[in-house]
Order: sequence, then C-alpha cells, then structure tokens
Amino acid sequence: MAHTETRAGAGLSKGQSFGSGLNGVTIIVAALRKWRRAVASRKALADLTPDQLRDIGHPEVNRPALEIKAGLMTNLMSMR
Repeated sequence: MAHTETRAGAGLSKGQSFGSGLNGVTIIVAALRKWRRAVASRKALADLTPDQLRDIGHPEVNRPALEIKAGLMTNLMSMR
C-alpha cells in the first residue's frame, strides 16, 4: 500500500489566507452594522403614532385589532 500524507492548507500562501480573513471580517462588520440600523429604525417606528406614520409617508403598521360585533355584550348577558 502506498504511503500518503495530507497537509492542511498546502496550496495557500500566507498572503492569500490573510487577505481572505480581512474580507470575511469586513463582511461580518458590515452585516452587524446593517442589523443594528434595522433594529434602531424598527424601534423608532414602533414609538410613532399612526398619525405620525402617515405624516412621514410610512404605511401603517399591521397591528392586531380586536373586532367586536354589535350586540355582543347583550348576547353574553343573556347567556347568564
């Protein structure tokens, strides 16, 4: 049986691995900054009233709304 050796990173020079590492760090930093901006803008929009949202031209946020049919209390009281 033939004897074989494997070496990690045999084809990469130090310059190539260092450059790709900086590129990876740059991408991660950019993604974190984008995420922080998105979180900050969501928090700022959550604090605005529907009138303020209309004033800045932002569509209203789909917030859950409770719809109650007319006569519901009467029906519930009659069930007692």
